[in-house]
Amino acid sequence: MRVLVTGAAGFIGSHLCERFLREGFYVVGMDNFLTGSPDNIAHLFENRNFHFIHYNVVNYIYIEGPLDLVMHLACPASPVDYMNHPIHTMKVDSLGTLNTLGLAKLKKARYVLASSSEVYGSAQVHPQPEDYWGYVNPVGPRSVYDEAKRFSEALSMAYHREHGLDIRIARIFNTYGPRMRRDDGRVIPTFIEKALKGEPMPIYGDGSQTRSFCYVDDLVEGLFRLATAEGLDGEVVNLGNPQETTILELAKKVTEITGSHSSIEFLPSRPDDPPRRCPNIEKAKRLLQWQPVKDLEEGLRNTVRWFAGL
Repeated sequence: MRVLVTGAAGFIGSHLCERFLREGFYVVGMDNFLTGSPDNIAHLFENRNFHFIHYNVVNYIYIEGPLDLVMHLACPASPVDYMNHPIHTMKVDSLGTLNTLGLAKLKKARYVLASSSEVYGSAQVHPQPEDYWGYVNPVGPRSVYDEAKRFSEALSMAYHREHGLDIRIARIFNTYGPRMRRDDGRVIPTFIEKALKGEPMPIYGDGSQTRSFCYVDDLVEGLFRLATAEGLDGEVVNLGNPQETTILELAKKVTEITGSHSSIEFLPSRPDDPPRRCPNIEKAKRLLQWQPVKDLEEGLRNTVRWFAGL
């Protein structure tokens, strides 16, 4: 079977390419390296079942030969990245989604959209189930990502309803692990980098806000099952770890694991920063027989070793 993975050189995309290759798929990877890195996929170029295309998905896409599956992961995903590239972020989740959907329709391929828990915004329901519509500021600084993902979901479902395309939507919650960019601005790489250097660890607000962190191997397992299971046309599924932790607790855990003496620096809260974020994964358990297996401490230890070059 042949699969196209957009955002193939990204943090999650590169791990997903590896998984499909291990399962015997022929993988076409696509990335323009805006936020992804060639280093993440350099080891795959020796694999005869991997073909890479350096390309921007906002442009018309055509792939020679058959395709059985399209995985659309391309998009700046960290707040630093999508606020630095706001218009491109919206283009990737509008034109890029349109182009990849058109390709899937042409090839009669299954389509999986990598959406985000950000579609829930500052959620008024906790934990967040798939049937919750969200509470999003449509003109705030985070809207370039939140609303882009909501538009991608709506466009994907329009193709499902009008053209009968086999669409699956993964709402991905905070994911971490090896190959995260050190400077991408997300909380785990920021804390680890600061801790390893002995520098103050920044917390925006009082640190009581919560997140739920899913190790990348667990997330990729969920994506693979969502992509390959039969009979899930039109399904929207949360993929994340329901183990909730405060940002202050996370900072303390990182300092313990690294043995750092870094202090904590409290900074003003960021606009529209959700106070709580935690997935309801009952649907993933039922449809995919999936749930995370890596606990936060073990996952952080693996990630710290990678950042430390061990």
